[in-house]
Amino acid sequence: MTRPVTRPMTDATKAPSSAARDRILDTAARLFYAHGLRAVGVDMIIAESGVAKATFYKHFPAKDDLIVAYLDQVDIVWTGKLRAAAEAAGPAPADQLVGLFDALGTACQREGYRGCAFINAAAEAAPGSALLARTIAHKQAVLAWMGELARQADVARPGQLARALSLLLDGGLAAGALDADPEAAEVACATAASLVREATTAGR
Repeated sequence: MTRPVTRPMTDATKAPSSAARDRILDTAARLFYAHGLRAVGVDMIIAESGVAKATFYKHFPAKDDLIVAYLDQVDIVWTGKLRAAAEAAGPAPADQLVGLFDALGTACQREGYRGCAFINAAAEAAPGSALLARTIAHKQAVLAWMGELARQADVARPGQLARALSLLLDGGLAAGALDADPEAAEVACATAASLVREATTAGR
């Protein structure tokens, strides 16, 4: 049984849901992903979500609060897809390390795909900002989950394998945005299988 990917509980994560808040967040998520975090202003989000300015600031006192809430939402969805793909591969941790890459092909082939939301956010984040911290936390959580699976698979160097697979996953996400070639995800999955097979053989 795998351990869940953990992520920090931010104020945005804890905030109670409401119809207005959900509408703002859904609108922001669509705009942020399509156009970038800094290119989308608060006025645009307010106009497209159809809420009053006071309502917006009641739920999100600052734009960065909304951005972090957006990344929290992406984290839940993407982590869920990774875990579902891993678990669909069967109970063996080694198989799950390979199976999670099935989520990559699904993600990269969807309409409007523009790469990893966290990598995109990190490119726009200021050093030391809460935004950068949120992107790093997500990547570290996924890496830790892979590391735990690798340890359960009894490989010789679980941390090294997890790091290699993490780099492969992020590379596949980037490639999907650059060329939209389904073969990129297939190659990533085949490479992951090779790395896991080699690591499990070396661990015996």
